[in-house]
Amino acid sequence: MVFTAKSPKINIEEVRALSKLEGQALERKSQRDQELEAIIRGEDQRILLVIGPCSSDNEEAVLEYAKRLATLQEEVADRIFMVMRVYTAKPRTNGDGYKGLIHQPNATEAPSLINGIKAVRHLHYRVITETGMTTADEMLYPENLPLVDDLISYMAVGARSVEDQQHRFVASGADFATGFKNPTSGNLNVMFNGIYAAQNKQSFLFLGKEVETTGNPLSHAILRGAINEYGKNIPNYYYDNLMDTIAQYEKMGLENPFIIVDTNHDNSGKQYMDQIRIVRQTLINRDWNEKIKQYVRGFMIESYLEDGRQNEPEVFGKSITDPCLGWENTEALVREIYQTLGE
Repeated sequence: MVFTAKSPKINIEEVRALSKLEGQALERKSQRDQELEAIIRGEDQRILLVIGPCSSDNEEAVLEYAKRLATLQEEVADRIFMVMRVYTAKPRTNGDGYKGLIHQPNATEAPSLINGIKAVRHLHYRVITETGMTTADEMLYPENLPLVDDLISYMAVGARSVEDQQHRFVASGADFATGFKNPTSGNLNVMFNGIYAAQNKQSFLFLGKEVETTGNPLSHAILRGAINEYGKNIPNYYYDNLMDTIAQYEKMGLENPFIIVDTNHDNSGKQYMDQIRIVRQTLINRDWNEKIKQYVRGFMIESYLEDGRQNEPEVFGKSITDPCLGWENTEALVREIYQTLGE
């Protein structure tokens, strides 16, 4: 086993000092974090949308999207609360492909993780300070959480990470909303065991120290569909799936039961336009069943400036990872959700 150091040890405090929230930006984030917590706890009945690009591959395109989203947020604020996806690390099934801003701060250049860490903080910082939107990211590398935990408002534990003990334990020390996706197998027990572990205090080794956490009561479920042994996607946003998830929540007695439907990935089979239909169907199910309405109070939506995806970063604001809804479709969908909630 051979590891070759390519940089000096990273000084976390020095990195955090490069993009530090102060004044009105800090107050804005604190206020929105309190609102988000109230939504997860059920004290605020607005719908949560965790929405934005599959991956944040281009800083200026992400900022343009954030500005548009901020304007839309103001218009729908009484019924919808949006946290913007600023996903900077991407899990890869076989280790190949674009791995996110943290690996490649410039998608067309060679990887540089030291510069990538700085770019990640800078992007989250710019979104908050320039648009007032708060951000979500995926915890792909648990040891990197101290590099961004002061900037993000929502964290997701992905389908490939949800069974990992270190991800669960580190999430138990986070003081913000954390969503646990079901694994790619679709096994809900794995997801719920992750939520249970995160909601309870844990002791473990982290960054060279023995630590103890308090538990994270804002940990909750994200349904993202599954894939079977033949590679076929299996959606889990249907009525019966939602009722099964609710039953498991009730059986385990977890704090702050909250379900988000991920409208892309294996729920849509990465047919990005199907995200619109999935939102509509879920809203209908909420109307049909009061218990679903009580538990299912969020959507995760992948959207960007342009529809679809591309292999190389040639078109400004078009995904280079999973296909996304473009802005026109996104804006129309958010307005449709808003109108439906008011009926």
